[in-house]
Amino acid sequence: MTLETGHPPQVSVPPEPPEPPESSESSALPARPLSAVPAGGRPITFGLRANLAQFGLLVAVNALVGGMLGQERTVLPLLADRAFQLSAYTGALTYILAFGATKAVTNFFAGTLSDRHGRKPVLIAGWLIALPIPAMLAWGPSWGWIVVANVLLGVNQGLTWSTTVVMKIDLVGPARRGLAMGLNEAAGYLAVAVTATATGAIAAHWGLRPAPFLLGAAYVALGLGLAAAAVRETREHARAEAAAHPVAVGGQAVLGTARIARTVSFGDRALSAASWAGMVNNLNDALAWGVFPLLYAAHGLDLGRIGILAALYPAVWGAGQMLTGWWSDHVGRKHLITAGMLLQAAALGLVAVGGSFPVWAAAQALLGAGTALVYPTLLAVIGDVAHPAWRARAVGVYRLWRDGGFAVGALVAGLLADAYGLTTAIWAVAALTAAAGLTVAIRMYETHPRN
Repeated sequence: MTLETGHPPQVSVPPEPPEPPESSESSALPARPLSAVPAGGRPITFGLRANLAQFGLLVAVNALVGGMLGQERTVLPLLADRAFQLSAYTGALTYILAFGATKAVTNFFAGTLSDRHGRKPVLIAGWLIALPIPAMLAWGPSWGWIVVANVLLGVNQGLTWSTTVVMKIDLVGPARRGLAMGLNEAAGYLAVAVTATATGAIAAHWGLRPAPFLLGAAYVALGLGLAAAAVRETREHARAEAAAHPVAVGGQAVLGTARIARTVSFGDRALSAASWAGMVNNLNDALAWGVFPLLYAAHGLDLGRIGILAALYPAVWGAGQMLTGWWSDHVGRKHLITAGMLLQAAALGLVAVGGSFPVWAAAQALLGAGTALVYPTLLAVIGDVAHPAWRARAVGVYRLWRDGGFAVGALVAGLLADAYGLTTAIWAVAALTAAAGLTVAIRMYETHPRN
């Protein structure tokens, strides 16, 4: 067995009375001797180069996952206004609220399910749930159908994206975790950008429905086929790493789910700061997804230009992550996250004061750059601190908080926009984003020191 070197710090878990073992969870990743050839017969090796074929396949699968999200970015906000005549912003953003709440909860359970049953079955289940989504978006007769489709989309994204994250962490080992997360998130959000541009162009020529959503049907077919036929299980990698991983006093390798949730949410300074920053980051994304297209349309931009702006933010975000994940492996996590949150706050302010396509394009690019600094780095923080035996569940708890930001963003932005206007809603979110950056600067410790 080969293992790339790297020494992430151990999470400091506050002393608590001993907990009785939870048969379903503490046995999910049993300690076992490291072996070059595990029970399944395939040698276990860690590292990007050693697992390049499977890693590349998972990158492609995650691009298809991102494409499912991208099919909505340009079209759905305008569909709410023009096809279903939803004049109130709060009502128009219900699909984001439904998506975010469902995805957040699904993230939480995805980690536990992948520990118990394996990564691949959870990935396949996520794609099966996606089967009816494109048809519901394309031909749903009422807004309720769109909301239900986004509930299913939240489950799909929570199961598939969470699982591809965990599988890549399993494969690469600790030394290249930031690079792995950068490539994973880059694939997903570049696909969001490409699909947002494509659906905007399709909608400009053939209308808001059904043509733009036919792309989603193709993504589902490809994603399900690859997951079922070509993706291999990676849980043995996590088990092997857990067996070799030092266990801190207090038995952290057998933490129950409730204690993991407390540790990630409130107990550990780095994990809790990452959870807060992740939630605010996706609050910004909800704003960009649901509010920005309405703002641009209100200023007279056509569908083609709205599609370009909707794609620019995830394009810069996606491409940037190929650098920022690698960068965080070399310079550490904390300062990149702080800088990224503050840059996002500045970009939101520029959106609020801008009134033309060039200004908004610059703001979208800055928002994407700030998000690129933050997104893979936050996931790498979770991988640095969490023990391999409960890492999948820690990722699930973090993603519960992070993707809960979609629901919070839809609710906050909708209520503020209805009461005070779109610009006020954007300024309020900018202030929250700056506060999150300062929280990371003060509370988070460096989880990947340069030495």
